[in-house]
Amino acid sequence: MRFLLAAVVIPPLVVAATALTHPASLSLESAEYWKNLHIWLLVWFPLLGLGPWLVARAVDRVTSRVVAVAAYTYATFYTALDVLGGIGGGAIKDAEAGGLGILFPIAGDFEQIGGIALVLASALAAGVAMQAVGWAQGALPAVAVLLGSYILWQEHIFKPWGPVAMLLLAAGWGAFVVLIERRQAVPA
Repeated sequence: MRFLLAAVVIPPLVVAATALTHPASLSLESAEYWKNLHIWLLVWFPLLGLGPWLVARAVDRVTSRVVAVAAYTYATFYTALDVLGGIGGGAIKDAEAGGLGILFPIAGDFEQIGGIALVLASALAAGVAMQAVGWAQGALPAVAVLLGSYILWQEHIFKPWGPVAMLLLAAGWGAFVVLIERRQAVPA
């Protein structure tokens, strides 16, 4: 259980801590930090897709396959957002070159696809987890992961809502892991 719990909690906590340092806007002054921050996040953003997949996999192998596709879609398109809007945007601004008008709309399109995919993966995983642990026990973690996924989709990791989204994901997925493990430890 420790590995599973760490796998679903550590990525959103790292992103939450990082989000606290995310500049509110991209400027000449923030460009280099903006770029480097998104290089760091390139490692962590895709790992947010592990939460829904690992939770769904713990309770329902069939649903976990659909969740895996949605989580992979999130990881792919959110990575594209980060490469274009974060790394590329920061590099262009740092070089005082034009081009942000080209990169940001494309990055935003990728963010929409990735965000919707994470919400879908979270909804499916929360649904099968709630079935496994009981609706009453699973309701609060489900609300946490759905709200966290939605906030990330809408607000990225900008303060104050980005860190809140990551804490909601960590708490929700962590609670589901603990509840599922407890349920599976009880003899039938």
